[in-house]
Amino acid sequence: MFKNIKPFIVMDILKKASAFEDAIHLEIGEPDLAPSSKVLKAINSALEKGYFGYTEAKGLRALREAIATHYKYFYNVDVSPERIIVTTGSSGGFSLVFGLLEGKKVALQDPGYPCYENIAYAFDKSVVKIPVCEDTNFQITKEHLKNIDFDLLLISSVSNPTGVVYDESNLKDIVEFCRKNNKVFVCDEIYHGLVYDKSIKTALSFDDNVFVVNSFSKFFCMPGFRIGWIIAPQKYVEDIERLSQNMFISAPILSQYAAVEAFDYNYLNFVVDTFRQRRDFLYNELKNIFDIPAKPEGAFYIWANVSKYGMKSKEFCDFIFEKTKVAITPGIDFGTNKTDDFVRFSFAKDISQLKEAVVRIKNML
Repeated sequence: MFKNIKPFIVMDILKKASAFEDAIHLEIGEPDLAPSSKVLKAINSALEKGYFGYTEAKGLRALREAIATHYKYFYNVDVSPERIIVTTGSSGGFSLVFGLLEGKKVALQDPGYPCYENIAYAFDKSVVKIPVCEDTNFQITKEHLKNIDFDLLLISSVSNPTGVVYDESNLKDIVEFCRKNNKVFVCDEIYHGLVYDKSIKTALSFDDNVFVVNSFSKFFCMPGFRIGWIIAPQKYVEDIERLSQNMFISAPILSQYAAVEAFDYNYLNFVVDTFRQRRDFLYNELKNIFDIPAKPEGAFYIWANVSKYGMKSKEFCDFIFEKTKVAITPGIDFGTNKTDDFVRFSFAKDISQLKEAVVRIKNML
């Protein structure tokens, strides 16, 4: 199973670029903004009180209640804290879901986040790739699903690397297709909150019997805290808890206490406004020198076609970095469906760095 696990290329690029002081990091999907000051106060308070032990495997009750309250406030969806399992980042969440479910065939979109595939392989699953293109705005549809054999479907909305938000009607159709055909549906909602031009609904709006995985890494600006959550159908909760006890014992306690205070909506509005301004700037600059088939509706990525420059994605990224010290990610990190024509830009950096990156790239090209 492990022979199928590929390197996460963006991390190799980050390592290479970090050796240069003048490098501009548009490769990594890591927010540069600090979390809310309430988060920092909470972690200091937990330190002062000596909270250094384990919590129960499902996580602090106070944190699970805060997450449930967030779903009511943000989506008007009622979620019982008993269905929420706090995890070691979203990666820990996907590990628990894949480790729990008996079905072998995991359906994923291509292009898509590469770690889904590699985590699936680690749990001895097979992967069914669903190619998505401009004709469906890089979204899986129920028409795709009618022609493939799978046990579990995992989608991400907002999508990485395209920044596409699944249309509400399409998401509803996919959820209904999976329910009617006894397929497990998992939705990665890690970029929820970072949506700029439209509203977004959780998959839980359409069905209680789906898995939702989320994290405090992106919208809440807490990537290094390694804290996330699963909302699971009630019938799976006990099994996930038992697996979590054995795999992780519990998520980091200090991160859990910090995350209780992460739902600071005044600050989060500032986060969204900041990334929207960055998106608008970088998109408007890059669309004149690259073909960008989908204006990003959320997250902090731009998926750009570079084929007109006569280079494949990795060659183009290496060339750009050699000439400008601007680090970007080759499309081949995200699958095989025409990905060699694309690169991914991250705008999770201060706008002054984005402006400098654009100047360097334009001057070089």
